[in-house]
Amino acid sequence: MSTLLYSLGRWSYRHPWRVLVGWLLLLGVVGGIVGAGMAAGSVKGFDNSFSIPGTEGEEGLEILNRTFPQASGTSAQYVIVAAPGDRIDERPYSGEIASAVSQLSDLDGVLAVTDPFDEMVGGMVSDDGEAALIRLQFAGTVTDVPDATKTALEDESAALGSALPEGSKVAVGGDLFSTSLPALSIIEAVGVLVALFVLIVTFRSIAVAWFPLVSALIGVALAITLIFLSTAFATVSSTTPMLAIMLGLAVGIDYALFIVARHQDQVRAGTDPEESAARATGTAGSAVVFAGVTVLIALIGLGFAGIPFLTTMGIAAAAAVAVAVLVAVTLTPALLGFAKARVAGWGYGLSRGVAVRRRSGGRGSRRGETPAAGAAGAAAEHDADAAEVGKADAAGTPALAAAPARTNRWVALVTRHPIITTIAVVVTLGVVAIPAASLQLALPNAGMQPTSSEARQTYDLTAEHFGAGANGPLILTGTIVTSTDPLGLMADLKAEVEQIPGVKEVALATPNETADTGLVQIVPETGPDDPATADLVRELRSHHDEWLEKYGVDLKVTGFTAIAIDISDRLGAALLPFGLFVIGLSFILLMIVFRSIWVPMKATVGYLLSILAAFGVVAAVFEWGWLADALHVTRTGPVISFMPIILMGVLFGLAMDYEVFLVSRMREDFVHARRAARASGEPYDESALAIAAVRSGFTASARVVTAAAVIMFAVFAAFVPEGDTAIKPIALGLAVGIAVDAFLVRMTLVPAVMALLGDKAWWMPRWLDRALPHFDIEGEAVERELALAEWPEPDCTAPLVGEGVGVRVDGGRGVGEVELFSGADMRVEAGETLLVTAADPRASRAFVLMVGGRIDPSEGRLRVAGHLLPGRAAWVRAHVGVALLDGAADPLRELRRALAGRTSLVAIDGLDTLAGADRDQAAALLRDAAERAASAPRRRRSRHGETAGGPGRPLTIVASARREGAALDLLSDAHRPGVSALALTARSASAPASASTSSQVIS
Repeated sequence: MSTLLYSLGRWSYRHPWRVLVGWLLLLGVVGGIVGAGMAAGSVKGFDNSFSIPGTEGEEGLEILNRTFPQASGTSAQYVIVAAPGDRIDERPYSGEIASAVSQLSDLDGVLAVTDPFDEMVGGMVSDDGEAALIRLQFAGTVTDVPDATKTALEDESAALGSALPEGSKVAVGGDLFSTSLPALSIIEAVGVLVALFVLIVTFRSIAVAWFPLVSALIGVALAITLIFLSTAFATVSSTTPMLAIMLGLAVGIDYALFIVARHQDQVRAGTDPEESAARATGTAGSAVVFAGVTVLIALIGLGFAGIPFLTTMGIAAAAAVAVAVLVAVTLTPALLGFAKARVAGWGYGLSRGVAVRRRSGGRGSRRGETPAAGAAGAAAEHDADAAEVGKADAAGTPALAAAPARTNRWVALVTRHPIITTIAVVVTLGVVAIPAASLQLALPNAGMQPTSSEARQTYDLTAEHFGAGANGPLILTGTIVTSTDPLGLMADLKAEVEQIPGVKEVALATPNETADTGLVQIVPETGPDDPATADLVRELRSHHDEWLEKYGVDLKVTGFTAIAIDISDRLGAALLPFGLFVIGLSFILLMIVFRSIWVPMKATVGYLLSILAAFGVVAAVFEWGWLADALHVTRTGPVISFMPIILMGVLFGLAMDYEVFLVSRMREDFVHARRAARASGEPYDESALAIAAVRSGFTASARVVTAAAVIMFAVFAAFVPEGDTAIKPIALGLAVGIAVDAFLVRMTLVPAVMALLGDKAWWMPRWLDRALPHFDIEGEAVERELALAEWPEPDCTAPLVGEGVGVRVDGGRGVGEVELFSGADMRVEAGETLLVTAADPRASRAFVLMVGGRIDPSEGRLRVAGHLLPGRAAWVRAHVGVALLDGAADPLRELRRALAGRTSLVAIDGLDTLAGADRDQAAALLRDAAERAASAPRRRRSRHGETAGGPGRPLTIVASARREGAALDLLSDAHRPGVSALALTARSASAPASASTSSQVIS
């Protein structure tokens, strides 16, 4: 992947206008489609209704939809409070209320209006006679109610208030107004400005600082338009776009930051800007893709809860992150292409194409040194560093560059006292996490809105005069078609329900018009988000079997409040499996990346500490009330139900991002230092090398990780003061989680634990190392390719070159690795043929598959058709034909397929198995292919595309056989005299692993 990103980064750098215009054009096209869809009505907008299929609340609602529509849809209510000293049931209040009830009945979408003075309905007039409620029932969900109806309700509230005596109060609220559409404010812009300031300080350049912001803003704009477009065929909650903006902005800036920072460091070290952009995209871009994939998996994993709106939210947020990744690895190098060498920043100039640190006679210069001499010295230092980085060892891995001259003081302190540091961090985070034990979850309601909201005023007035439970009545419903006395049955059920603790009153108990469905409206003593109300719902449901046996009625508890409780319960039950999924995934991914057991274990524990600390702070603010006024928390109590699961998913990806960026540099330094120590032949202490690598890796990465963490904290924190009630706790949890994870866990706890583990941090059982796939997270393939760019010599045209190549495979349980062959050296020029023979047929077939890019070489260097393996295996697989003739049902068909539509390199296994007519036909096929390859015009690229050149490259064949005779004869028949062949003979795996070569001529 890193080699693909390397090529993509170079292309984007060379064609910046194409990339920028391409993204802007895509944004314009999608935006135009959304605009046309909104005009046509196909793009529906966002839905604030919450549902959860398969729960008792939803089943009860479906029954009401079919048989009792007057009680099944969303509802609203007016609360009217008389002036001090007046009674609500006397004139002029009673007359004006009756008039209002009559007018409300005529509104579009209103199914029923409950008159507070109706004798059939109780609890609509307060016990003290000071207040009354008017309840309205609508068809469908909140989004089904026309906007004109909502406006008319608000107008009627104002008209009724003006008609009543001075001092009275009228407010409209209820389920219809329980949620509000979130909107951006100036505070969120402050977070972006803070990010810009941090970027300017980090890059020492105003122009470069805009690059991450531009790429992030374009990515967010595209993601939001795609989310709007998705409303044409999916139900999307209003919280979704705000979550996507928050995540897309944060990760978009950070991902571009990682690439730009790597590019700037390389340019300052003397790398050509174009080459640097390609390298930065291949190396830092690989880490960006890995981090993005982890966030994607975690967000899509929100589907564990089995709640449609949450699954949709996760997919939409994942789409925003995916767009951020794509924009980062394409648009970021394109923007760097606009800057060229100016990316170095303040204090850096160019000398012979190398960015050098400018020095003055003041601070930072050597004593007695002139500014010119200082610049020359700095240039010499950078030239030396660049030369050192360009060196490679025998395996083709870049040598370790010199460690930073000054080790970061913080990591030096932490690693000198690792035990004290570890205990201090764990205890501190444990204390911060204490409030998390009291965390309560609920869906948002009008009581969480600002006090300036009329819906919030309705909620508070209702709670004041009718009790908190009047804001969230419960409905008990079931089929009563078998009853011979529907009214008597409902009276008996009412008496039963009123005896249950937690029930304040039964406001209504009645059958429907056809007497086949009964409805009992229950007013709890506690509010809709109070845990006691959830206990009451469970208590009512516990009587199901008793009432079924006694009355023959299958009763279900439903209503807006009951459904919200069902959703919260489902989310709470999903936390454990989702947590296991996220933790297990993080452990496996980090094992793949770092080839270690202890590093993933440490990272996972650190992630858990960060999550618990974030939960603790959210609970302390939103439930305990700490700093609630400062953060504009309008009401303390339960937080939104999906906060924990979203926080766990998002923070997982971001934490792994910092883990990879820090620890991968530590591993790189350790591996290179250990290799250099072994090559020197001098005795060394691996544990000391490991600790030194922790310090050098931290020092090299701390600046970028600090900047990334500060930016993310600023972006998330900006959504807290004026954010939507559903977003505020999520934003606060993410802001705290990022700060804790970056600064206390990754930059304090991680180096301390790594210092305690020493070289044991990089231990992994061999069997596990063989079983796990390899993931090039830090662009090792790119670094290796750059180090071997001139191997075996500059502009090498040989289709196949190998040096010390070998293949090992897993021999199964108890056997360990089996070496099929090793130490193979080869060089095949265009038109030549390589015949490989081996006593063990597995060895010869493995060689053919290796040349075709189907399996990776275990050791040595191998270049096929100009591409280095295993890094370019994907290209080789697509362009090198492979024919496995031994055991094939139709060997000639396999050979034709290998010769068709490929490059002029073909790998064949099992030539010696052909005989008779098959042998002659195969020889003819090879001869014809060789003639066509040699005579066809060779394509070459020009500025205007591909053009035909001179004669094509001759066909080069790599063939394997168990014996030389038959295969050599076949190749001799297929080739003209004088074509050379190099035969490589590998011994069987049971013998000492080695390989010998001999040169033969086919005549």
